[in-house]
Amino acid sequence: MVKWIVLAVLLFALVVLALAARPVLVRLPRLRRAAVALQRRQGEAEALRDAAEELAARAGELQRRAETTQQRVELIKARRGH
Repeated sequence: MVKWIVLAVLLFALVVLALAARPVLVRLPRLRRAAVALQRRQGEAEALRDAAEELAARAGELQRRAETTQQRVELIKARRGH
């Protein structure tokens, strides 16, 4: 008799565990897709950051070249007496 009660309690516990785990198991594929999408977005964000850093460096170089050109123009104007 005790054996059947213990077996029934264990079976009931397994059913409750299965019912509790089912929603999580159902969501796993969707969660995996979301994780892959997040990793892809992270890669895109890193690529954009690298491109922005490169663009900032190029902008700094262009700024220096513009300043140098402006100095040369001023020097040429000073030589011509303008």
